[in-house]
Amino acid sequence: MSAPLGNWEGQSTTRPPLFNGQYSWWKNKMKDHIIGEDYELWDIVTNSPFETTMKNEEGVVVPKTWADCTAEDLKKWEKNIKAKKFLVCGLGPDEYTRIQSCTTAKEIWDTLQVAHEGAPQLKGSRGTLLYSQYENFIMKEGETIQEMYTRFTTLTNELKFLGRIILEEDKIEKILTRVLPVSWETKSRPFRNPRILVLSDWMN
Repeated sequence: MSAPLGNWEGQSTTRPPLFNGQYSWWKNKMKDHIIGEDYELWDIVTNSPFETTMKNEEGVVVPKTWADCTAEDLKKWEKNIKAKKFLVCGLGPDEYTRIQSCTTAKEIWDTLQVAHEGAPQLKGSRGTLLYSQYENFIMKEGETIQEMYTRFTTLTNELKFLGRIILEEDKIEKILTRVLPVSWETKSRPFRNPRILVLSDWMN
């Protein structure tokens, strides 16, 4: 994903990345930020908060009240609140409206994911569409090698986020044999596999 131009708030090592409209970029940056702070927080975001429950007089499992919570219980909810803080502080007014009623970090994460990637059953359809774009990817007329490669990387990153991982060797071979025009002369240097070229060579 390309980063937001001129938006330096998300480059801070202490502030969470600010959502800039590019969900895949933000999602990946937010994941790295949360894991860097506390890996346990990421488990809370993707799985669930540490539940603090008890059985009432009727034997029904219910959430504990503040008065019933032990020191360990309070620590669990503190983790959930901290994870929520990172997510909320990375959102602007429009995105915050989507999640303002969410009570857990996981609810926030799932709500944003459905809003921007669709329900899980729709992700397969999006993956199929993007893979078709990958298969038919071509270099545009007048496009530089850098511009083409940025578009190509953005597309393959989207596929990766949806679970479709393409090997680096396959990506490079595709560009060399099916994307670049015949008139473009490659600059190569020896490599273990002669079909693989170092990308930096192309961009010089």
